[in-house]
Amino acid sequence: MYPYYTPFILLLNYMPEKNKKLPVIARTFVLDFFISCSYNKSRTYIRFNLKEYLMNIQTSFTINQKLEILSDAAKYDVACTSSGADRRGAKGHLGNSCASGICHSFAADGRCISLLKVLFSNECIYDCKYCLNRRSNDRVRTTFTPEELCGITVEFYKRNYIEGLFLSSGVIKSPDFTMELIYQTLYLLRNKYHFRGYIHAKAVPGAHPDLIQKTGYLADRMSVNIELPTKEGLAALAPGKTHDKILQPMSQIQQNIAASRLALGKSSSFERHHGNRYLPDSIFSNDRQKQLNASASSLTVQTAASLSAHNTSASSFVPAGQSTQMIIGAALENDYELLKVTQTLYQKFDLKRVFFSAYIPLNEDSLLPSPDTPPPLLREHRLYQADWLLRYYGFHAEELLSPEKPNFNLLLDPKCEWALRHLDQFPIEVSTASYSQLLKVPGIGNKSALRIVQARKNSTLDFSILKRLGLVLKRAQYFITCHGKMLYSMPIEENFITRQLTAEQKETSWKLEHPQTYQQLSLFDDHFLDVPPTIEDKCKSILGQF
Repeated sequence: MYPYYTPFILLLNYMPEKNKKLPVIARTFVLDFFISCSYNKSRTYIRFNLKEYLMNIQTSFTINQKLEILSDAAKYDVACTSSGADRRGAKGHLGNSCASGICHSFAADGRCISLLKVLFSNECIYDCKYCLNRRSNDRVRTTFTPEELCGITVEFYKRNYIEGLFLSSGVIKSPDFTMELIYQTLYLLRNKYHFRGYIHAKAVPGAHPDLIQKTGYLADRMSVNIELPTKEGLAALAPGKTHDKILQPMSQIQQNIAASRLALGKSSSFERHHGNRYLPDSIFSNDRQKQLNASASSLTVQTAASLSAHNTSASSFVPAGQSTQMIIGAALENDYELLKVTQTLYQKFDLKRVFFSAYIPLNEDSLLPSPDTPPPLLREHRLYQADWLLRYYGFHAEELLSPEKPNFNLLLDPKCEWALRHLDQFPIEVSTASYSQLLKVPGIGNKSALRIVQARKNSTLDFSILKRLGLVLKRAQYFITCHGKMLYSMPIEENFITRQLTAEQKETSWKLEHPQTYQQLSLFDDHFLDVPPTIEDKCKSILGQF
């Protein structure tokens, strides 16, 4: 029995001679596309309706109108950052991807503008209550074609507007249908337009594993948004989604990354910050690495050799790793639940980043915060600080929070809050403390901790040297001694230190909660006064009448 894609192969073989002179890459793409449909007979629907669908959307809006609509619709997805993948340009190809962070540029509202951050489509079959593009919202809907999006990306790159592409999408018709369109776009960019810049693509939960795998060999980074940390929250706010559907592609991507890295002679897990090798109890300890190695243990010499030419032609599978995003403030989850899920994702799926997005009230629903609720930006900031402590400072979620104390103090950063709860471990003597002990001190980062360890081998430390090494003495002075002496004589008492630290961080916290509030320069610092100065007082101050 002939496979059901045989008519398309015969059509190519017996097409008129003038059409046979099409570029080889175009004919290869057609063959590859239809042969790739062979894994599931349900793909017949996709194959025969894709052309008609693309023809319809081409005539709905101009490319400029589509770009305006779909770039605006993508601004609430924060799961992107600098590339982390290094790939040199090649003769006859366009672009390169740099790991040095040149893609890491942000607009005034926080959006990454060095990547073309856009949705393939804002149509969606789901009705997630928190989403602006949900099915029930009355919005202008449009969709790119793969060729349109490729053309925009290449032209923007040539004009030095962007360094890469961040591509997400609403779910059109079905997860398979949407993932097929994303794959086609990436295939054309890499093979027809020879684009070698950075590409971050979304994996659509529920799409066939073969489609996700093929896309992974074309993308630098992939992400699957977990959206909400609890099953109950997801069931209430996103009834069409489940954690199992979301975690399945995440697990597949992690296992394929590990197998690809092993086949290339690398370790199965991503390299973390070099300071982590001095932290035996970090969340990326050797026990976690053994779990990751076991997940890729199915790879053998025979299975590596059996990889198709299409797969092995790429440098590796998702070389910049995968990420995810969680929405903060849409459901009733607490910080402890969010941080526990974050830690589990790092340990089980070897994620490079977990992003947090403060929920902006866009839709009216009884299960959502009211539309006049301000976004929890300061809470988002505290979670990012805690995430940093997990990845670089050797902390665990259970150390920072607990079921009895499930939320962070918004007036203090998580490291200061932890130190105040463990004053019995302070002050620490910087001339003898280990690297892991130094990292527990507020005001000491991983770079300054390494500098201290190196500097004390050859010189005698004092507070002036510590300041030059990068310590923030405003915070560290309460928790360290240098040769048995503190910077100033002060009580090691929780209430006293708390008052000092909250006074220092009050202005920073206010600015985080009011990012869109702009003021003219003032002679008064109104962040530490209970009553702001009046206009009359300001005028007297300017005229020198005080």
